Amino acid sequence: MTLDQLPIGSRCRITAVNGQGALRRHLLDMGLTPHTVVFVRKAAPMGDPIELRLRGYQLTIRLEDARQIDIEPLEGEA
Repeated sequence: MTLDQLPIGSRCRITAVNGQGALRRHLLDMGLTPHTVVFVRKAAPMGDPIELRLRGYQLTIRLEDARQIDIEPLEGEA
């Protein structure tokens, strides 16, 4: 499952960050690292981008980039 598939209001744990080169480095630099718990807070009116809450801050990310992040739902979620 990837981050773009997670419903609004759900939490997950990142298992892997895919992609190559600058995109992967940028995602990692923003704090989207394996084992990080992420909460999908809301989506823009047209569905893209989505707002995440992680590590005590909000991050907005495009769905195209969210497809590069593999996740696992937390126990009791989804």
